[in-house]
Amino acid sequence: MTTDLPELAEGNFYYQSLGGGRFRSTIHAQGAWNVHEQHMAPASGLMADCLERHQPRTGLRMARLSYEILGLIPGGEFHIETNTLRPGKTIELLQAELKAGGRTAIRATAWRMVTSDTSEVAAVEDAVIPGPDECKPYDGSAVWPGGYIRSLEMRVAEGHRPGAGKIWLRTDHPLTNRADSGDLARLMGLVDTANGIAARVPPGKDSYAFPNVDLQVHMYRRPEGEWLGLDNAVSFGRDGIGLTSTVLHDLQGPFGRAEQILTLRKS
Repeated sequence: MTTDLPELAEGNFYYQSLGGGRFRSTIHAQGAWNVHEQHMAPASGLMADCLERHQPRTGLRMARLSYEILGLIPGGEFHIETNTLRPGKTIELLQAELKAGGRTAIRATAWRMVTSDTSEVAAVEDAVIPGPDECKPYDGSAVWPGGYIRSLEMRVAEGHRPGAGKIWLRTDHPLTNRADSGDLARLMGLVDTANGIAARVPPGKDSYAFPNVDLQVHMYRRPEGEWLGLDNAVSFGRDGIGLTSTVLHDLQGPFGRAEQILTLRKS
């Protein structure tokens, strides 16, 4: 595996759009495990943005996003290809692939579903968490390295501990230099952070690495705004596999859930 640093774009955004589905990452998209890779969070937000722009249709919205991380996500230049796997009048399955260095690094699929007025029976069982104004500032860069973590503003609720916690986060950096992404893509660009906010063990030498190999997001409501709340719990199994489970919130309340399967590795 090469450790050469990639050529990065400059700017107060995560990605420079090069046209034709091509992009170049900036330092703000840098990952936490390796200096030459991208963090999954902004990459997944950019893929959500590309999926939203793919043959948009009035009356349908994305309800589930499923990401498979097929290997290290290189920093620098890459391209994203989108297509429709399963067309339909009321339900569609879309796909996006992030390709760099001659291989696919992330494959994402999204169910886009018809919407209708179901307010008469609407109900949510997920509990509301304290809002960001009720939480204290939190320095994620004191725990994790990398340009992406440094790009975040974070707030932590009382009771935060290894294995469980409630954190709010937002960023001033747009996904691309175009600065024209919607709320859903912007917030999806933060969700993968969930795996590090309440780690059961501290990352680093003489500990365990616990990268996720996927990200599954289910949304029973379309999210809005710039703040993302993460109500988070982390479980480690006995045979080298773990799971990070998160209820997702915006300022209106809970809107869905995320799951990340983890591979536990002794550092």
